[in-house]
Amino acid sequence: MNDTLAALGETYFEAKHTYDPFNATLLGLTEFDGILGSPSAETSDSARAVFASVREQAESLDPATLDAAEAVDRDVLVALARGAETDAQHSLWAANISGKGYVSRQGTLLQALAATTVNEASGAEQYLDRLAALPDYLTQLGERYRHELASGRTPTAVGVRNAARQLREEADGEDGTLLRPVASPAGAAWRDRAEALAARVVPALGELAELLDREAMPFARPDDKAGVCWMEGGEEAYADELAKHTTTDLSAERVHELGREALRELDQLWSEIGEQAFGVTDRVTIQQRLRSDPELRATSRQQLVDIAEGALRRAEAALPEYFPTDCPIGPCDIVELTAAESANSAMAYYRPPTVDGSRNGAQCLATADPTSRYRYEYEALSFHESVPGHHLQLATSQLLNVPRYRRHLDVEVCGFNEGWGLYSEQLADELGLYSDVFARLGRLSFQALRACRMVVDTGMHAMGWSRQRAIDFMFENTATTLDHVVHEVDRYLAWPGQCCAYGVGKREILRMRAHARQELGDAFDLPGFHWAVVSNGAVPVSVAFASVDRWIASQR
Repeated sequence: MNDTLAALGETYFEAKHTYDPFNATLLGLTEFDGILGSPSAETSDSARAVFASVREQAESLDPATLDAAEAVDRDVLVALARGAETDAQHSLWAANISGKGYVSRQGTLLQALAATTVNEASGAEQYLDRLAALPDYLTQLGERYRHELASGRTPTAVGVRNAARQLREEADGEDGTLLRPVASPAGAAWRDRAEALAARVVPALGELAELLDREAMPFARPDDKAGVCWMEGGEEAYADELAKHTTTDLSAERVHELGREALRELDQLWSEIGEQAFGVTDRVTIQQRLRSDPELRATSRQQLVDIAEGALRRAEAALPEYFPTDCPIGPCDIVELTAAESANSAMAYYRPPTVDGSRNGAQCLATADPTSRYRYEYEALSFHESVPGHHLQLATSQLLNVPRYRRHLDVEVCGFNEGWGLYSEQLADELGLYSDVFARLGRLSFQALRACRMVVDTGMHAMGWSRQRAIDFMFENTATTLDHVVHEVDRYLAWPGQCCAYGVGKREILRMRAHARQELGDAFDLPGFHWAVVSNGAVPVSVAFASVDRWIASQR
């Protein structure tokens, strides 16, 4: 491999996961489990400079001097470094306070602690190092929030409320995240030390919650100005976030229209499947029936787990129909989230396996308050998060012979990863994996939800929509619960641009498939196509297109 490119990749990898080591834990990179990083503005500035340097040097490499694999490495590295650079530059997580996992530092911190595995002496000591440093880290996080407020970058009121509530629930909860890894076999002495350190963290959680109430809430943006376009520098930040998450150069206006187009395209499916289920073809009536039928509500947490588990097993059994059988795929667990975790989480998310094998890949499932949830949604959810979705794609990427900065990617390349997840929901329908017509309607509701995301995210962050307008639009165009819609909209407010990646990415993968079918005709092979898409790991959609073109040429 080109030595300069290899060195730049390592520089990016170390800088990225030192700057945000909680995300490294979620990716299964245990080597960063002992550190917390710093949430200071100075650290963000330093990280931005490193990422900018990596990007500039990678861009300066002449593609003509690289072989095909190195050219892909270069293109991916440029995209990753550019995204990390603009992330650090804008630091929306610091200005746009929230408790959401993956984006909020406090939310990702708690998410990562719950995911930590402790099964040997070195891991046990790393975890204790993190616990010991947490009080100071939370103090620094409060100082960073103060810094952003002083600069005029104000958060949303709903984000501040949710963040403060999350901190208090963690401090007060009996199923606290801090001692979750204590259940691992690390020994009684270690357990005692962990409990003593955790006791020091609890007051710091409460103090940060009080700071948010006292200093952030009085200046927070109201619901009618919740998008980042109302924040100083928000328009530029949103454009950069949209480009990073979708891995395209689509404008907010174009993404908005794509969402509306996708909703119109679903009308025929609503009529077809709704007639099978209820004998009616009107979309609004179908959605009302789905919401109002008590038989379609879940009866227990275990029922939701069983639905997800059943969908996963059917997808695994059908694997030879859509994926090469010679690619080893490890087990995928179903992990229930606690009530506190569920409050700031999506309905489910995927957690990759650890590199050392100490933790399986897992579909982490929100099951709290099950009778408020629609059971018909949980099959599509499982296909998205496990197989043929994220588990197949992300666990496979860890086995690829590519630089490690490309093997361990998730939220860094959302256009590809979430596009694949959403595509997988449709693929499961094409393969006949849904158990009944109501589960198919659940899939359709989820497709509509992802189309709505493109409309309301751009609406709030680029066009000045209010939070309530976004909630109303989503509720009118999907069959999910009002609680879920509110939760979704608040997630978009906390993580601008990310939710657009699903619909944009799926659109690009379907374009790749249509292109391959047209070029190959009867020679088109579905497992081969899917391997061509995922065999480079998570990449910008333009790189994935090039990979598919090479596969097409090899099949002729």
